[in-house]
Amino acid sequence: MSAEAVNTGKIDTTIEEKPSYAEEVWKNRKVKWNKSRFIVLLISLLAVGLSVFHIYTAGFGTLPSWEQRSVHVLWAMLLIFLLFPFRKGKSFGIIDIVVVLLTVVTATYMIGQAEAIQSRQGNINSSDMLFGSLFIALVLEATRRTNGILMAGIGIFFLIYTMFGQYFPGALAHPGIRYEKMVDHMFSGTLGIFSEPIYVSSTVLILFVIFGSFLMRSGGGQFFTDAAFGLLGNKTGGPALSSVGSSALVATITGNGAANAAITGSFTIPLMKKLGYNKKFSAAVEAVASQGGQIMPPIMGASVFIMAETIGIPYIQLALFALIPAVIYFFIAGMVVYFHAKRMKMAGIPKDQLPDFKMVLLKQGYLFLPILIIIGLMVYGFSPMKAGFYAVIATLVLSWVRKATRMNFLDVLAALESGARSALTVIAACATAGIIVGAVSLTGLGITFSRFVIDVAGQNLLLLLILVAIASIIMGMGMPTVSAYVILAVLGAPALIELNVNPVAAHMFVFYFGVLSGLTPPVAITAYTTAGIAGADPFKTALYAIKIGLGGFFVPFIFAYNPVLLMQGGSTVEIIVAIGSAFTSCIFFAAALEGYLFGDLVPIKRVISLLAAVFLVMPGVYGDFIGLALALGLVIYQWKMRKAGIEEMKKIIG
Repeated sequence: MSAEAVNTGKIDTTIEEKPSYAEEVWKNRKVKWNKSRFIVLLISLLAVGLSVFHIYTAGFGTLPSWEQRSVHVLWAMLLIFLLFPFRKGKSFGIIDIVVVLLTVVTATYMIGQAEAIQSRQGNINSSDMLFGSLFIALVLEATRRTNGILMAGIGIFFLIYTMFGQYFPGALAHPGIRYEKMVDHMFSGTLGIFSEPIYVSSTVLILFVIFGSFLMRSGGGQFFTDAAFGLLGNKTGGPALSSVGSSALVATITGNGAANAAITGSFTIPLMKKLGYNKKFSAAVEAVASQGGQIMPPIMGASVFIMAETIGIPYIQLALFALIPAVIYFFIAGMVVYFHAKRMKMAGIPKDQLPDFKMVLLKQGYLFLPILIIIGLMVYGFSPMKAGFYAVIATLVLSWVRKATRMNFLDVLAALESGARSALTVIAACATAGIIVGAVSLTGLGITFSRFVIDVAGQNLLLLLILVAIASIIMGMGMPTVSAYVILAVLGAPALIELNVNPVAAHMFVFYFGVLSGLTPPVAITAYTTAGIAGADPFKTALYAIKIGLGGFFVPFIFAYNPVLLMQGGSTVEIIVAIGSAFTSCIFFAAALEGYLFGDLVPIKRVISLLAAVFLVMPGVYGDFIGLALALGLVIYQWKMRKAGIEEMKKIIG
């Protein structure tokens, strides 16, 4: 079902939904059965079953820890091997059949022998060795198929490092771990593959992915899009500002920058092009907004659930800490878009061609209630898993408020299937991230790496932040943000904490740069997705996206030095002053980037604007005074020049 768009004019903001396998099977139920249709039906049933399993365990109690995690991973891997062939673009073949059978056999052993396997931890037998080795290989193959060779290769590297550490140079060397001990650690307990990433994936993350699927299916994504266009579409730079707003809201549901770019970019990019924006700019705006959805509370991306467990802070509290930097990120992007439109003299969309904002709220505003329910339940003390469970139920019930959004039985099946399939890539990434976590805990690499990078930085915090930022971007290239975050959370964040960076700021720092790697060449997956939709040059689009989202690259440095932006430390007055300074800084940072503030800015004025922005976010009162003086001076000068220009124009016309 595609939700009814609340449109009153000519601009079509309808989000198109791809039909699910469940819908395909139903529509073709009278067609003669063959092998291909049987596989489609099997995939649909397995995907629906996986979602039902997790909704049920969220509402009525999970299995014992190891069993819950192993069922989660094995079920997901079976789906992965059915959905993603051995060779990309090829059909399901002999190798895929063999891998599926091996997965079924491994699952039978692991589930049937679950208690015995755990009881033998530290003293595994030959059967555990065999199936443990096979399970590790299957995890890596599932990761290769879903996340690419790079992520799987990193997992293999850490296994090699675990066993052959004695051959590594300098401080990275360790005595090496026996193969049997390595398999035992990765397979039998909850310190390897089934460690923190899979714990979060099997309890919280998949529930929120399923919730997002239900919300999209019930018209929530359409509501956010119509609301953004209705509110911002008629403003200067309206189409681009609406794209930023709608993509940010939808992306916080999907939690995936590239996926969101494909969903909302399919109509925002052609609309921007139609209204006069060039291909590169249109694609870059969508990429920045879509990728930034992962940092926008309340739902955010998968990494934040793992971060909450790692730091030991309730998720809802961590989402509150993340709110101001996320708003700053989108505010800077919005100001860049606004100044660009002013400089190019581009008007907004006429109101009569836009959704009526008040009517959108009146007719579809109830679709925002599930998100408020999540927030309210977690504030009240419910676990994220329970909050996700009740949010799914609430979304289904609320969809029946209006006929246009009402979910029927087939829609429910499609949402269940879509939720499970959307989670597969992250589940595989979390499983391989578990290999990395296990390798770090077995070898002591975390402490070694922290000391190594601190020594390289020479105890200089700025240099260390730059090194960790570069490492985070490199780690994030071509792999999900969750994978990059887990690696840097055990390697980079401890180094920052050792140099007295606030723990929340340290973890947010590596998380931000893992997110932003989706915009950075050579593997700028989100920017390349939007470039494909726009027909623009991918590399140039990525570079322009970096320009629009450049504020996002500086925000982490700001809160690393001044964690009050994360509501960490400082009085209420200090937090308010810091927030005010940051938002004022955003305006002048955007003006410097785009070269416009009440008129075009010559190079020297752009430098002054940039200096004002930098001083305004520097810790301390003196920085604020200097920044404010530069900012006011520039504003007054530009305003006088603008007035003089207007008077001159009047004289000429007169």
